Amino acid sequence: MLTHLGWFTVRRRRLVLAVSALFVFVAAAIGTGAFGVLEDGGFEDPDAESTRAADILEEQFDDGGAPSLVLLARSSTGDVDDPEATADGAALTDALAAVQGVTEVESYWSLGGAPPLRSSEGDEALVLARVTGDEEEEVVDEVHDQLGGRRGVLDVTVGGPDAIGGEITRTVQSSLGRAELIAIPLTLLLLLFVFRSVLAASLPLLIGVIAIMGTLLALFVLGSITDVSVYSINLTTALGLGLAIDYSLFIVSRYREELRRGLPVSDAVVRSVETAGRTVTISALTVAVSLSALLIFPLYFLRSFAYAGIAVVLLAMVAAIVTLPALLAVIGHRVDSQPARRRAAAAVTSGDGGAGEQAEETDGFWHRVATTVMRRPLPIAAAVTIVLLLLGAPFLRLSVGLPDERVLPESSEARQVSERIQAGFPGDTAAAFPVVVEADAVVDRAALASYAAEVSEIDGVARVEGTDGVYQDGVPVDDGSQAAGARRDPARYVRGGTAWLEVVPSVELQSGAGEQLVEEIRDLDASFDTLVGGSAAQLVDTKDALLSRLPMALAIVAAATLVLLFLMTGSVLIPIKALVLNLLSLTATFGAMVWIFQDGHLSGLLDFTATGRIDSSMPILMFCIAFGLSMDYEVFLLSRIKEEYDRTGANAASVALGLERTGRIVSAAAALLAITFIAFGTAEVSFLKLFGVGLALAVLMDATVIRGLLVPAFMRLAGPANWWAPPALQRIHRRVGIAEADPLELARAAGRTVSTPTGAPDHS
Repeated sequence: MLTHLGWFTVRRRRLVLAVSALFVFVAAAIGTGAFGVLEDGGFEDPDAESTRAADILEEQFDDGGAPSLVLLARSSTGDVDDPEATADGAALTDALAAVQGVTEVESYWSLGGAPPLRSSEGDEALVLARVTGDEEEEVVDEVHDQLGGRRGVLDVTVGGPDAIGGEITRTVQSSLGRAELIAIPLTLLLLLFVFRSVLAASLPLLIGVIAIMGTLLALFVLGSITDVSVYSINLTTALGLGLAIDYSLFIVSRYREELRRGLPVSDAVVRSVETAGRTVTISALTVAVSLSALLIFPLYFLRSFAYAGIAVVLLAMVAAIVTLPALLAVIGHRVDSQPARRRAAAAVTSGDGGAGEQAEETDGFWHRVATTVMRRPLPIAAAVTIVLLLLGAPFLRLSVGLPDERVLPESSEARQVSERIQAGFPGDTAAAFPVVVEADAVVDRAALASYAAEVSEIDGVARVEGTDGVYQDGVPVDDGSQAAGARRDPARYVRGGTAWLEVVPSVELQSGAGEQLVEEIRDLDASFDTLVGGSAAQLVDTKDALLSRLPMALAIVAAATLVLLFLMTGSVLIPIKALVLNLLSLTATFGAMVWIFQDGHLSGLLDFTATGRIDSSMPILMFCIAFGLSMDYEVFLLSRIKEEYDRTGANAASVALGLERTGRIVSAAAALLAITFIAFGTAEVSFLKLFGVGLALAVLMDATVIRGLLVPAFMRLAGPANWWAPPALQRIHRRVGIAEADPLELARAAGRTVSTPTGAPDHS
């Protein structure tokens, strides 16, 4: 099939290039609409209790619930009860209520001096509200522009969940723009260094453009049908460019190799598609399968990365084995620089094209590394494995959470508001969360009051607010609002057979204590059905959703990897070895991430605030991406080892020569991809730093330590067993296996005795 495809791209190269150009034009014209249909959410399980609680509040209480917008007002007089501060506070409350899209406005002053909304020092007070509709970010911006800053004797700053979410979105967008400005010039310089030709260096960029534009088109279509996260575009850019470089490097390097052997341009293109193209296909399928495991998780944030990743991988593959060969057929020998073309022509003329190349390969850096490792495989394998296990040890104490204001830089206004409320106010009013009550017909108000009192007795609850008052430590208390006649409308909390309570915590919700608080409330025996919402409940539900599906995701990745590598190598041991080595590498990477981002080491250097937790979705997302990329490099290396082994039957020599032929390519590809990921490390949002630094470390470790040391060591220790398979599996491989070339033809060309598929000796 690939032979026919290769000849088609050569003979119809103008048609292929014209269709590719038309595809890019159409995809760019339509795909840019993806930014208008993608969402910025997707971090919750739609079937979870916390999500259902939020849905009920939105449907039955007109988007009611805990405050989503908080204004923190500091009085320059030092007392929020000062007459001037009181007048300015009342005016601020009225001004906020007048903003379109803002509802349920309450303040310290409108509630007649409610103590929970006044700081312990008495110099700060809160104004609480909710933002409704689909334009939360625009409303928050309007509030910030109109009401933020100095208002009489009050200095007003804007915070709350909506403000934090908006700042995270804006900071992520600006960080990604800066990352691209850093990564693209460095990538171009490194491409020029690797290819030694401006023309050749431009080829991966063209393939990347096809993959990225095509994926934007796919995301636009999917986003018009179902929920897709806008953050998936980040992966589209990084992975599209990275894999385009990977696949182009492999195809172009093989093409140059065939030209140096004296093949005509057309034959060299076809041979590159047959060999490197087959490897690219297997590699792309492996990466796509790894990413497809994200589809089983209920969070559409994770599923969106599968949509984008699978699309960009498959498009990069098609462009690399269809469009790139057509370009090579047009470019011909100009893919090399002028000095390289002269050297290649001289080698072919002298008849030394193959011999000179072979001599150079057996004296190259990676060949020497492989032979050195294979002289002492056991001590080297043991030492490297011990180091990787030690690096991975911190992963055993992984603790996950959800992003909060601390992912933002310390200069963030929304973060500063949250931290000042946590430090200076009784309880954490801004972190209040709902408990939704569902009765058969009409809520029993007496039972509801009893339940509210019971919730208020739980450790970690500062107070509970509802239509029947405020409860603290199991008894009703006066919050200061009743004396002023400002008790809120009972309809705010009860409608028909549904009610809700507002629970103000005294503990940090994104912590073990916060999770324990949710579990204790859920364990209470009530006479009606209850649903606990809020960020702590969302964290509990998210962890349950991820952990319950994680075994299936790992099984999908493992099974698909074992099958694909078996079809490529015909071996039982090599796929298992590859799986174990990749897991070993990723364990070390995740251990380093826990040590850096969870424990806070290097927080000063990388400029982030350690929270003692890692975003719950990041380990799974990074695993699927990093595992796919690791297998990408594994396939590149094994394909050349297998090709050489089929030709010579020498295990150790095949490993050394395979590593030499791919070492430079894999190292260059890893360095180029790592640049893209490291650029994410300059982001001002900590989970983007984690994503970038973690994947860069995973890619570099895999391309150097694993491929350079552990693979040759384990291949040498296994010896001929590397290529063993039971007879039944051998028959399957002969029928449906995927090889770089026909093993019989390679063996016959080398003059070796082989066995035909029927088992009869063949001495051709």
